[in-house]
Amino acid sequence: MEIIIKRRNLLKALAATPLLANQVVAAQQEGLGPRQGKIKQSVMPQVWTGTDFTIEERCEILSLLGFAGMDLPQQSQISILQEFGITPTLMTGTGTNFQDGFIRKENHDKIEEATRAGIDMCAAAGCKNLIGMPGERRGMSREEGADHAVEIFSRVAPYAESKGVNVCMEITNSKVAADNRTDQMFDDIHWGFDVCRRTGSPNITVVYDFYHVQIANGDVVRTMRDNLDLISHMHIAGVPSRAEVDRTQELDYRWIAQQIADSGYDEFVAHEYRPTQGRNPLISLSVGYDIMTVN
Repeated sequence: MEIIIKRRNLLKALAATPLLANQVVAAQQEGLGPRQGKIKQSVMPQVWTGTDFTIEERCEILSLLGFAGMDLPQQSQISILQEFGITPTLMTGTGTNFQDGFIRKENHDKIEEATRAGIDMCAAAGCKNLIGMPGERRGMSREEGADHAVEIFSRVAPYAESKGVNVCMEITNSKVAADNRTDQMFDDIHWGFDVCRRTGSPNITVVYDFYHVQIANGDVVRTMRDNLDLISHMHIAGVPSRAEVDRTQELDYRWIAQQIADSGYDEFVAHEYRPTQGRNPLISLSVGYDIMTVN
């Protein structure tokens, strides 16, 4: 039965292209709708690398496969997502980036203004998470960076709470040069958890990226479970190459998916891998969805 389900999912992935529209119709007529597991799955834009699908085609593919969300849609695309029943799961708009982020006290007034606008945007779009970056250290101590982050988050937290939006930070690693983020303040997951706890708001949270946590800290499942109340969104990718979440990588994502489901986490898990060159990105999406599906 499991093999049959996998083949059906693969058929739908391949059929969700303009050239195979007839097979899409056939699959739908046969009642081969997507499985709905315990984990709500989303995608980051990286999974589309090497394709030229429109936003409408992306939404159709995701809907056919069973994905329920999309990370980082543009504000102008929200109505299209809604047509396909796709939830916007993560949006940008804090006035921060990987270079100059929350830890830059001299930018706090601008960051507060931008973040309030971003919170409004998320609330209007039905998106629960507004992501921002702490930024580069450039010689700043981790203690000072944490103090500055707590200061700006304390300024925006009441507004985030009133709108039901999480302002969240994503961990990155400073080890892999190819990731081009070797001087990030938030390259230790416990730094981010400490900032959230010190802020004291349930709406100041972390995007728990398994790829980065595995490289930076390891012990990914225990750390997730111990800090679940501070995690509002998750990202997954293979380690070490940031490729698909399959057996070519060191993390066992089938087991991790079961642990996520058993933990009681009920927010989105987004695929953020880069498709391996030479592989069909639609097959990768289908297989990845299957791996992270827990019934």
